Amino acid sequence: MLQDTFFETKNTLNCRGKIINLSAPVVMGVINVGPDSFYDGGKYRTSWDIIKQAGKLIEEGAAIIDVGAASTRPGAALVDSSAERRYVMPAIETLVKEFPDAILSIDTYNADTANEAINAGAHIINDISAGEFDSGMFSVVAQLQVPYVIMHIKGKPANMQQNPVYTDIVKEIAGYFAEKIFRLREEGVHDIIIDPGFGFGKSLEDNYRLLNMLDYFKIFELPILVGFSRKSMINKVLGTSPEKALNGTTVLNTVALQKGAGILRVHDALEAAQAIQLIQMLHAQND
Repeated sequence: MLQDTFFETKNTLNCRGKIINLSAPVVMGVINVGPDSFYDGGKYRTSWDIIKQAGKLIEEGAAIIDVGAASTRPGAALVDSSAERRYVMPAIETLVKEFPDAILSIDTYNADTANEAINAGAHIINDISAGEFDSGMFSVVAQLQVPYVIMHIKGKPANMQQNPVYTDIVKEIAGYFAEKIFRLREEGVHDIIIDPGFGFGKSLEDNYRLLNMLDYFKIFELPILVGFSRKSMINKVLGTSPEKALNGTTVLNTVALQKGAGILRVHDALEAAQAIQLIQMLHAQND
């Protein structure tokens, strides 16, 4: 456990006056309101569907609800902000009204969507491109002063899984984060969360190599978000489908927690919250 004393990770996020305490890991529950997500696309078509799912996620232990409308599955084309906002803004407005105490994240790479969602009551921007897909994103984040998730992606969703190659995946991603964090700090952004981007421009072996070295990213002293939920890195190993990948998701979440993950982004909040509870009990025996 000596390595855990080397780096003191920032353990609070200021979400427009609401504080998230990350001294213990938390769950980010996913609601995809667009029609084309790899797992839950088209499930949440009405306000009632969205309210019901958000209520379920919160009841089962989600501290953050992450709402998105642009599919980022392999092969997906980028979605322009106007089309994205037609799906996502009614969902954000509904959730702000129905769950005024909830912390909402907007899952978008479009600065216009991020800006409108935050002004409508969302609290966090979750950007799979870390500003790569929209050059205006960093200035919007700086202006809004909200927590910002920067994820590593190699390429774009349309081509990211077409033979991605790394010389040293951990060093390449660390360099990517270092450059992004430096630029964001210069812009005056205070609350940054890093996401290694499992499944985004990585081979199967890359994903597991990255998970095995996840604790390396503690060097940044920032919260680490991971997203394995029902992804192909589980299904390709186990021969399962997204619908049958909950157990595999929980296994990988548990490993990630042991290696320093602070936020689990999942479709299924209960199982992730239980994994956190058990790992916290395990770690308590070292105190």
